[in-house]
Amino acid sequence: MAGRLEGKVAVITGGVSGIGLGTVELFVAEGAKVVAADIQDEKGAMLEQRFPGRVRYAHCDVTKEAEIKAALDLAASEFGGLDILFNNAGISDAMREIPTIEAETWSWIYDVLVRGPALGMKHAVPLMLARGGGAIVNTASIAGLQAGYGPIAYSSAKAAVIHMCRVAAAQLSPQKIRVNAICPGLIATSIFGASFGLPRAVADQMAAQVVENAPKVQPVPKAGLPEDIAQAALYLASDASAFVTGTHLVVDGGITVGPRHSWDATGPSPFAELFGDLAPPQPAQS
Repeated sequence: MAGRLEGKVAVITGGVSGIGLGTVELFVAEGAKVVAADIQDEKGAMLEQRFPGRVRYAHCDVTKEAEIKAALDLAASEFGGLDILFNNAGISDAMREIPTIEAETWSWIYDVLVRGPALGMKHAVPLMLARGGGAIVNTASIAGLQAGYGPIAYSSAKAAVIHMCRVAAAQLSPQKIRVNAICPGLIATSIFGASFGLPRAVADQMAAQVVENAPKVQPVPKAGLPEDIAQAALYLASDASAFVTGTHLVVDGGITVGPRHSWDATGPSPFAELFGDLAPPQPAQS
């Protein structure tokens, strides 16, 4: 049985670790050939060795337009074209409150999270048009939907990504190029440690804490893993979503469905605090 991406060519930024790596592995399993674009050259070389003839690594700092274009051009020269672009490269920061904003850091966050995907789309479009269309998926975040899930620069940048997908979809859908976003919740990757300014090795270790603690703070009692986002990316990149564009898919274990008391009967309810015994009853535990 053919895979869902048989004959497709994809470029995945941030492709050698975390969500990107999980997506590379899944896309290859589903029949795609993939260019994994990242700045971790040693991991990139190892990935090429794991999937000879199926994966090529491209050194790509997404703040540099020439390197973005080179990664996309590699897909065309090595594998014959481009059908899928997953703009996934991401960073975070420690600017948690307005008084802590640093102008240079703010610009860097936006360069990676907003400008990078925008330039990726710019250079992907001609290659996709040559193939008769394509699918673009951008990694956003639940931090772009609600306050409280990330630092201020990161959160506002992710909100920009969500709206950028809508605008790009409106422009590109008539040319058979679909554009959508994924909004991950608590996923066990190094980005949380990075948001505290920790070195990469230490940040990688923090992923284990997400695995342990995330099930306690969301309705779905399991940790979000890179493969959960990879499955969402597969759906949005494949023909299964041929009628889907200009939207965002929330993959967060239900953490944004409502306040804790909406899914945990032991959680504090604002109604109970306001009205005491007159408050609506808490939902029964099954």
